[in-house]
Amino acid sequence: MIAIHRWPHRFALAATMTICSLSLPQNAKAQTDYYNTDAGRPLQIEDAYAVERRALEIQAAPLRLERNRRGVYNWGIEPELAYGLFRRTQVEIGLPIAILDAGVGGKTVGITGLDASVLYNLNTETRIPALAIGASVLAPVGGLAADATYASVKGIATKTFQWARFHVNGQYTAGKAPASVPGEAGAVGAGASELSRWLGGVSVDRPFPLKSLLISAEAFARQPLEANESLEWNAAVGTRVQLSPRVALDVGAGSRLSGDDKGWFATIGGAYVIGLPWRKR
Repeated sequence: MIAIHRWPHRFALAATMTICSLSLPQNAKAQTDYYNTDAGRPLQIEDAYAVERRALEIQAAPLRLERNRRGVYNWGIEPELAYGLFRRTQVEIGLPIAILDAGVGGKTVGITGLDASVLYNLNTETRIPALAIGASVLAPVGGLAADATYASVKGIATKTFQWARFHVNGQYTAGKAPASVPGEAGAVGAGASELSRWLGGVSVDRPFPLKSLLISAEAFARQPLEANESLEWNAAVGTRVQLSPRVALDVGAGSRLSGDDKGWFATIGGAYVIGLPWRKR
């Protein structure tokens, strides 16, 4: 039987309480939106919109638990900061941390890289979908990081219909497969998705404005960087809820339906937004 320590549960509770208890500067006006989806919160497929200009979003996102078909449990979390640098432009920096099963009830804990990214929204949705482009770099920082730097590019489209919104993502990562990938295949943590040669998928969500609630589902495929690893198909469902104008929480669950490491996963995350002071020009 695999021993699961209690401290990851306590860590999740503490992270959520910290987000909710942060004090807000009096001149801050930024807000977080429950329908502005981010990769990993709770689904992998995101929308084409950036965070509000001059807003600093503190994300405890996501705390992720995975169990593969061999009964091995792994944990991961990627604390992130997202900032609305310009109109329609956001930058993010994250530090993915993995808690991997080391056998005989033990755990290996370490940083799996330094993840920096930028997203630019090309247009507001009209008759054509909202479009965005993104780029990210995963640097070899930490004891569980890969042995090289990996750069990725992403294209995003969002289209709203009367009853739901649809999002399509496509991502490609350059670089050779690492000599050794730490932990299990596709190590947990949002940064682990950067170790896909390519990733593509679609998600659908439906907002319930009167309840500040978003229900969503997704399906996506990813090809690991290692050429001899099998194509993976994943499916997941999730929800985001806005607790206040500046606090949003999300939960999700899904399954890796194919590939070399089938299993299920669950996530929980949160975000708190601060409006940084600035002068109008």
